[in-house]
Amino acid sequence: MAILHAMQWSVSRKHQKISACSISRLEKRPRKPKTNQEESPMSASSTPASALPWWKEPTKDQWYAYCAAWLGWTLDAFDFTVFLLIMAPIAKEFGVPLIEVTAVFSVTLIMRLGGATASGWLADRLGRRAPLMISILWYSICNLAAGLSPTFTFLFVARALLGIGMGAEWPAGAALAMESWPVRSRGLMSGVLQGSWGLGFALSALAYGFLYEPFESIAPGYGWRGMLILGVLPALVCVWIRIYVKEPEVWTENKKIQNASKKQVTLPLFAIFKRKYLWNTFTGCLWMAANFCVYYAIWAMLGTYLQKELGWTPAQVAVPVFWGNILTFLACSFWGGMSERIGRRWALMLPCAISIFLVPIYLTTTDPIWFLTSFLIFICFVGGKDALNPGWLSERFPTEVRATAAGFVYHQGAVWGAAVAPLLTYFAVNQGMGFAKPMMYGTIGSLVVYVIAVFLGPETKGKVMTADLEVIEAEIPA
Repeated sequence: MAILHAMQWSVSRKHQKISACSISRLEKRPRKPKTNQEESPMSASSTPASALPWWKEPTKDQWYAYCAAWLGWTLDAFDFTVFLLIMAPIAKEFGVPLIEVTAVFSVTLIMRLGGATASGWLADRLGRRAPLMISILWYSICNLAAGLSPTFTFLFVARALLGIGMGAEWPAGAALAMESWPVRSRGLMSGVLQGSWGLGFALSALAYGFLYEPFESIAPGYGWRGMLILGVLPALVCVWIRIYVKEPEVWTENKKIQNASKKQVTLPLFAIFKRKYLWNTFTGCLWMAANFCVYYAIWAMLGTYLQKELGWTPAQVAVPVFWGNILTFLACSFWGGMSERIGRRWALMLPCAISIFLVPIYLTTTDPIWFLTSFLIFICFVGGKDALNPGWLSERFPTEVRATAAGFVYHQGAVWGAAVAPLLTYFAVNQGMGFAKPMMYGTIGSLVVYVIAVFLGPETKGKVMTADLEVIEAEIPA
């Protein structure tokens, strides 16, 4: 019994020592604690997590957190992408050149960076839920205002403000989902989350295909206005988030440690440009810049190209847009799952390298059947390029700065992407090249840069997100 009491006293003293070290940091850095993914059971069952099917591993609260981010992102996509399908009728109603309407699209993308940076800071300081709810309300109200625009200037301002809400949704939602989700299937669910942008785009294509002409038949201009006014519906999601969604445990514990140690990362955006994280930040920014340029070289002017140059009707345009985005969702999910086998980097480089050789096939034909077939095959590969946007960016940065870092790196790419639509329109219309060649050159060039940027980035497969003060600890002399 004396030996047993001695052992218990020794273990107790050891735990007290570790706790003291983690707060005062006067000793060596303590061993990293296990996260709730390792320490806590992932379901009510006592079965080991590795023996459970991956979908039974998360708890109810983890599913709620993930679904909140998923809904916010999918509906964000609907509100934004519906504009890509109605640029031509907007230009006609307000009597402005098409290139000026593409400027509305561009300023929306640029404003996303400001919203993302502000939301990321709030999410790192105050929690992930509140910025998510604010962002959804913001972009819903702005889309309603845009649909009621009396002038082109009013529309321009409403869509610019919508960009702030769009940018604010992603960092809060991505951090909420990825921090809450078990590490074993994070890559797969990162693909499902990001690929849901394709579902939102598909919803906008369905709405356009089935509702645009009925709205337009009521009165001229009601078609595009009705599409935008539908974007107010996502605001209802905020009620569900407010009631059911909790903060991720890893963020909650990290915040407790910051408060206990009286050390706060008050300027997380500056921290990611310090020497320790600079290369990671640079390669991440290059990756996202190329990613956005690829995306908008493919999608930004696709509807306009099909209508103006190939003479397709709105219902015909909706077919490749709808099915292309359904395949984008499936491709993201597939390549996200593959990242758990072959690593984050190879799961992104492989499909994009193959896509380079498929671009000329669909952009050098005018036959509707051949265009649709080759375009959808192309999407099966290039659609996977976004699979790890939430997962890989979240894994690359520590908890104290995760939302800010991911939000900034991701949405600075949107600023580069904002230039794509006006450039494509300039070469297609002003230089008389048509849309096919500028779209092809832009897509191929951006894909090459994308592959290089991913190759230069770190491999993070299997990384466990912890509550450790990594940024603060790095600033303390040994």
